[in-house]
Amino acid sequence: MKKVAALYTCHNRKEKTLNSIRSLREAYTFSNKIDSLDVYLTDDGSTDGTSEAIKIFFPDVIIIKGSGNLFWTEGMRSSWKEALKKEYDAFLLLNDDVELYKNMFDELLEGHQYCIDTFGKSGIYLGATEDKTSNKLTYSGSIITNKFLYKRKRLAPNGQYQRCHLGNANIMLVPSSIVEHIGILSTGYSHGMADYDYTLTANSNGIPVLIAKNFCGHCVNDHKDHYEGFINKSFEERKKVINSPTGLALNSYKIYMRKFFPYRYPFVTFFGWFKLYFPKTYISLFKK
Repeated sequence: MKKVAALYTCHNRKEKTLNSIRSLREAYTFSNKIDSLDVYLTDDGSTDGTSEAIKIFFPDVIIIKGSGNLFWTEGMRSSWKEALKKEYDAFLLLNDDVELYKNMFDELLEGHQYCIDTFGKSGIYLGATEDKTSNKLTYSGSIITNKFLYKRKRLAPNGQYQRCHLGNANIMLVPSSIVEHIGILSTGYSHGMADYDYTLTANSNGIPVLIAKNFCGHCVNDHKDHYEGFINKSFEERKKVINSPTGLALNSYKIYMRKFFPYRYPFVTFFGWFKLYFPKTYISLFKK
């Protein structure tokens, strides 16, 4: 893989975005495994000067302007579609709050060679991230331990390449041959779930999804507990949390379940309604 396109989307996280791009440049300089790196970033309506700062410090970054309503999935699709106008050997999906370690490219590309040698085909390669302060695992890949209950176990790097079912796209390398086979992130999702959709789609097509042997960056797990104070919210406030792309995103979750776990779809629909109308009962039964 000699030519790589890095893909970002961002919204009002100027310093984090700049730090991530800076760390990406350092990882590229450190590695001798790729010849060229182009960076595509969809700025989804930032008002904090993100695009202006990037133009100053990283003038070669290709910036695509978003409407402010794209959120993560459509923002990443926007960057990916723009990158597809040129030929690349691989596409590197990155969250803009990830600071990459210098070994990142080496870890992922060694995983690619391992995949070819072991499975005779290309795969999708995930770089796990850890909390900078606690060194605890934040994002990685997961295995599904119970399909009916949708129980998952997130895997930490253990010095070996591990296959998984679900992958976080905080750091995700996708060879162009995979894109030719299964395309890019699916439409219909809002802020999340599209990376899980993509890795499950890969698995269902016999494409290995591997976690790199070692951590590839650090990133804080900043997902909020949307059930905190939920029972004290008004009906309309609860409805907003349930349907918000950055909240519980029920519509995206229903799309995901109907596609991959259709037997759970009626339960997801029912409990979406149940938590809206009977929040205290829902919390007491399922969130203690």
